[in-house]
Amino acid sequence: MTAPAGTRTLGRNGLVVSALGLGCMGMSQMYGAADRDESIATVHRALDLGITFLDTSDVYGDGHNEELVGEAIRGRRDEVQLATKFSLRRNDRGGMDIDGRPENVRACAEASLRRLGVEVIDLYYQHRVDPRVPIEDTVGAMAELVQRGEVRYLGLSEASAASVRRAVAVHPIAALQSEWSLWTRDLETEVLGVARAAGIGIVPFSPLGRGFLTGAITSPDDFADDDWRRTHPRFTGEAFAANLRLVDAVRAMAGEKGCTPGQLALAWVLAQGPDVVPIPGTKRRSYLEENAGALAVELSADDLARLGEIAPPGVAVGGRYADAGYAYGDSPERAA
Repeated sequence: MTAPAGTRTLGRNGLVVSALGLGCMGMSQMYGAADRDESIATVHRALDLGITFLDTSDVYGDGHNEELVGEAIRGRRDEVQLATKFSLRRNDRGGMDIDGRPENVRACAEASLRRLGVEVIDLYYQHRVDPRVPIEDTVGAMAELVQRGEVRYLGLSEASAASVRRAVAVHPIAALQSEWSLWTRDLETEVLGVARAAGIGIVPFSPLGRGFLTGAITSPDDFADDDWRRTHPRFTGEAFAANLRLVDAVRAMAGEKGCTPGQLALAWVLAQGPDVVPIPGTKRRSYLEENAGALAVELSADDLARLGEIAPPGVAVGGRYADAGYAYGDSPERAA
């Protein structure tokens, strides 16, 4: 693909981003070893393709990912819509703590600006809602960053419908980042409608099912020893075999459409509305270019209906995380 990716608008206050984003997490953690030079080249290639909406977080690689992204966009900052997140921190028990205290909001933002080497963050997300801190207090502190000119727009990630409603009463929210793909459709049950009613754009992460929907993964042995997916419920045991049947059906339809399975899966997410901007993650230029090709895949109403039959809500076997509460920390009853 050589044509520009085009743009979409997130939120009612006019955050214009590329129609497809780039998730940068895998350049620093989770999916096996990454090559620094290839990662930076991938960011540069994304910008050349018009994929200018970059997503990172202070917890990815414990700050490494922000430093990497900052280095990659040096000299090209004006081309980029830069998103990062705060509130998660690794603990000594091997898990994550959530900290939504106002003082932590300010400290994390200052550290992110320093690591990224920028004067302003375009979109600043609360990575997970802290159930111990009123979201009004957290979003109030985030709003102060906007007032000071350090942040342009605010976002939430994996927030429940109740948290979304409370947050928008304090300050406009431009984007809600949540997992959404052919095999993860629980967002559609309640949260999607609440977000759209509030004028919030949707930023799906893992729109390719953590790579599974590309068809490139056919066995648990395909994962490197240090790949986080080895412990993921959907990639282990009987769940893996059951979920392969979904991929087989997507692959068959992709063959008919003349595209790859990943492009078909990504095109489905893109077709969910003009307020939807998926951020497939990759650390390689070849996969980035394949993902960009999804922008040219046209799906008819019949195509979408067929995909809905192939992958109805709840089709995936196995939970989203080993710790189910991590999916919706502020709303345990929705954890899946």
